[in-house]
Amino acid sequence: MLLVKVYVTLKKGVLDPKGTAVKSSLNSMGFEGVEDVRIGKYMEIKLNIDGREEAAEKVKEMCDKLLANPVIEDYDFEITEV
Repeated sequence: MLLVKVYVTLKKGVLDPKGTAVKSSLNSMGFEGVEDVRIGKYMEIKLNIDGREEAAEKVKEMCDKLLANPVIEDYDFEITEV
């Protein structure tokens, strides 16, 4: 059994209004020095696959087709054994 941790973030240059709102709120709460905030998504997927290469191919396909919007988002993932 493999555990895949998927991280999806907006590409650099894509405006992040949620991140901007959080940054503004943090600054107004006295957390000075916050330069930038980017909001993303985190997912955990358990796969019943033995090979890491096969798992990586499947996860890449999942990300390209559903989990991320490749036009405006980047993704990265890590695979560990459970």
